[in-house]
Amino acid sequence: MVASSSVPGTAVPTPRRPLDAAGSDPDPVRQWYEDALGWAGTSGPGGTRLRTGLRFDVLELPADAGFAMLHRCDPRSPVAVRGETMQLLVAAGSADELPGLLDWLEWGALPLDLVAVGADGFIHAPTPPGWAGPQEAATWVRPPEPGSEMEPVLPALTSLTAVSTWSVVGGGGGAPDLVRLVDTAATYCHRARLRRASAAQGSQPLAFS
Repeated sequence: MVASSSVPGTAVPTPRRPLDAAGSDPDPVRQWYEDALGWAGTSGPGGTRLRTGLRFDVLELPADAGFAMLHRCDPRSPVAVRGETMQLLVAAGSADELPGLLDWLEWGALPLDLVAVGADGFIHAPTPPGWAGPQEAATWVRPPEPGSEMEPVLPALTSLTAVSTWSVVGGGGGAPDLVRLVDTAATYCHRARLRRASAAQGSQPLAFS
């Protein structure tokens, strides 16, 4: 690690990542995220993880609900899937807003399997686009674009009084609105729960438009 300078006005060097015996980063996945996207990552026995709450937060929902609503999400916003869970990237700070939004949208009393990961949290790093990875690894459904600003297109909280002028897909001319995204995700999570309950009871799946 490079020691920081105590001389006033001198830039503090960024600590270097530990290298292996060959002089390369032992975690190429973490290196890709840090170099290509500027995302903070950490390495461990469970693989590479990405820190949430800095550049983005994450909404997690069942994959069946996520794929059903994917056509209503802004195609610019990154989306990943890991096992039976879909992960929607949203603006940093959004995780703190989720409980209040669900209550305001009158979803708070229902079990939805919709959770948020925010400050001081982590998600498993999806395999970088074009890379081969283990079958159980998280993968990108809609990958981020290296070298481009991601924050302006992430769903963010605008104004509860201006929701009617926005859409999940950015119909207001800017970033997609977090309120509508949460409402859409809650709707599809509820529908997915009803379908699974119906299937478990041996009846015909419920039909939805």
